[in-house]
This record gives sequence, C-alpha cells and structure tokens, in this order.
Amino acid sequence: QVQLVASGGGLVQSGGSLRLSCTVSGGTLSSYTIGWFRQPPGKQREGVSCISSSDGRKYYADSVKGRFTISRDNAKNTVYLQINSLKPEDTAVYYCAESEDQPWPGANWAMMNFFSWGRGTQVTVSS
Repeated sequence: QVQLVASGGGLVQSGGSLRLSCTVSGGTLSSYTIGWFRQPPGKQREGVSCISSSDGRKYYADSVKGRFTISRDNAKNTVYLQINSLKPEDTAVYYCAESEDQPWPGANWAMMNFFSWGRGTQVTVSS
C-alpha cells in the first residue's frame, strides 16, 4: 500500500525558511506527479505546487511563486518543498499527494485526481 508522509514543518518567524519533505513508501515516486497542498485554519485546502513525473515541469500557485521551490529526488523517493520568505498567511497544514495525471501549462493542476493523501505537517509562521 502506497503511503505518503509529509514532514519538516515547524514554528518559524516571518521571513524564515523551511524545507518540507514528502516521502513515499510502498511505491515508486518517479512514476507519479506529486502535488503539495495546504489547508490554512478555517479555510479550504489549496494547491501550492506540483512537479510532473513525465518532464519534471514545476507549477506554483501565484501566492507562492518566487518563494517556494519544489524538487524531487527519485533515488530517495522524496519530493521536497523549499519555502522561503515565509509569511503569516503561509500558516497551514501542508499535505502531499500523488496523481497519475500530468499537468499542462495553463491548466489548473490542483483539480487533477490526487490520491494517497498522507498525514500533513504543520507550518506556523509568527509575525
């Protein structure tokens, strides 16, 4: 059974950085598009970033462009999300999930069918 586990969250001050990890067990990460999502307190879950398995293209929500960087290490079966210049509005539980679909430029990748949602990791940014 495939399991994705997000880790690396914590409490940081505004302007700080964190590196989140999404580790896959029971499966091969390289075969899937991996997406990062977040759910701020009292709000709906939103897509943050994803990385394609077919061509390695990376996609970002407008709110995080220039601050967040997604990468994958297939040898370690891990996808990373480097988050810099953190803002209080980045406070959320961050999740990763996988998809068999491939994102396309101009399409809303967050609407693809993602599954194997794992336990999230809490990111809290203090002002």
